[in-house]
Amino acid sequence: MALWDRIKDSAQTMQTQLLAKKNDLQSGAFRDASMAMCALVAAADGSVDPAERQRVAQLIAINEVLQNFPPDELQRRFDEYLDTLAADFEVGKASVMQEVAKAGKKPGEARAVIQIGIVIGGADGDFDATEQAVVREACSALDLPPAEFDL
Repeated sequence: MALWDRIKDSAQTMQTQLLAKKNDLQSGAFRDASMAMCALVAAADGSVDPAERQRVAQLIAINEVLQNFPPDELQRRFDEYLDTLAADFEVGKASVMQEVAKAGKKPGEARAVIQIGIVIGGADGDFDATEQAVVREACSALDLPPAEFDL
């Protein structure tokens, strides 16, 4: 199977798993960690491209699992995290990763945050090495083995 097909299948599998848990994913910690994860994936290469910002914002808006939260609130949090990353990527990354780590108190939410990162990263069919690396770092922040997610 081609790499692109594997990425697409993995993202679809993750989305299906997330939908099955949708009703359990309504906490503020999950909301914030998910938006932090989306920002990390969008800025994974160290820069925040306006087109990437827009694409990820659109993906957030249509993701069924994230529809538990008001779209304007998700957008505001996503933008805040991206602005933090854009100001100073390395310092911002540490700060934003702390938001991701807050989901670690509930293992189901922690796994869902990683799955959101994979879904967002793979949505364009190119879950590149830098995106995979920030998702692996998030796994570490959440005490989850990256191998659990084929990373």
